[in-house]
Amino acid sequence: MVLFAKKDLVGKVVGGDTIASVAQRTSSVSLCVEDSSKRGLQDEAVGKRFKLRLADSEDRRSSASFLIQRRYAWRGYQVDKIQTEEPSRITLAAHDDDGTAGTISVGLDSRDGLFVDELYRAEANRLRRDSRHLCEFTKLAVENGLRSRPLLAALFHLAFIYARRIYKCTDLLIEVNPRHVSFYRRMLGFEQFGQQRLDPRVNAPAVLLRLPLAHPETEIARYGGRSDLYRRVRSLYPYFYSQREQTGIERRLRELG
Repeated sequence: MVLFAKKDLVGKVVGGDTIASVAQRTSSVSLCVEDSSKRGLQDEAVGKRFKLRLADSEDRRSSASFLIQRRYAWRGYQVDKIQTEEPSRITLAAHDDDGTAGTISVGLDSRDGLFVDELYRAEANRLRRDSRHLCEFTKLAVENGLRSRPLLAALFHLAFIYARRIYKCTDLLIEVNPRHVSFYRRMLGFEQFGQQRLDPRVNAPAVLLRLPLAHPETEIARYGGRSDLYRRVRSLYPYFYSQREQTGIERRLRELG
């Protein structure tokens, strides 16, 4: 993985609003992110690079929304478009020459609450009473045909940096389909925090997962930037950025507001 800031790690000058980049990898198997829990992880061929940016314009939000709707619709899910960004919510997107290839949204707890409150308010309130600072990741999607652990790890890492290092969140909550629970538990360290319920927003069953953000903080320090270890460490953390890159990404996110 290569960090983009004023200069990247090999001295190449880069400008614009790119936060970071990650190598594009492709697979001969048509696959979305969630399927990797079922079929296992395989090697990919390295191609071009994705540039990761904030989806902070109407064009970028529309492109991210189109990807989300396509990737969720093939499983019969119904999702809303990404609206104009709120102060407590941002969307990150990965781009290549063909458009948006991956996206994730980060929501910070506020007076308006979180999306997970609709189904899991009691569980979220239990953490709030313990003075935990909550966030949620939503609308994760990766283009069909891309089997990229580095891309998924990069999206999660940027979202983690925004929530943990900039806004000091202590706990991440996400809703996932029950069949994806094992993937998030094994690859990122999530734990189940709520029973299965029907989510009317996507018309599908959901399970609430929790990740105390001290865990990825420790795993990034141990494995970040060490993709050579992925065969021994069965998680996504070896594909996260290194500590040095993380510092630069945090600076870029702060600069971009």
